[in-house]
Amino acid sequence: MASDPGFLDHVLDLFTDIGPIRTGRLFGGTALYCDEAMFAVIFGDALFMKADTALAQVYQDAGSHAFSYDTKTGPRQINGLMALPDSALEDSDEAMHWARLSMVPALKSAAQKRSKKAKRIS
Repeated sequence: MASDPGFLDHVLDLFTDIGPIRTGRLFGGTALYCDEAMFAVIFGDALFMKADTALAQVYQDAGSHAFSYDTKTGPRQINGLMALPDSALEDSDEAMHWARLSMVPALKSAAQKRSKKAKRIS
């Protein structure tokens, strides 16, 4: 599902204080990168934030849910992408709180990918 351009603009406004954000395509959606780490993804008018196991639980405790999609064999859930709590969609301070939390696993994941790439090149 393509990202809604108006929603993308709104999300970029919410995350203005995190620093320069680069966007890229990801499975028909739009990935948001800061410091070369993907910290969020937009599918249509839904925003999902990067999470590790511990942070996914924090998101769930705030009423969030994991990204999921249908496959031929049934639904597939991606616990590494959690919906931004609805209240944060209209509150830039709260949105930034979640973005900062999601940057931790995003940066860790990006570092791991760089390390694996460097090992393959060596």
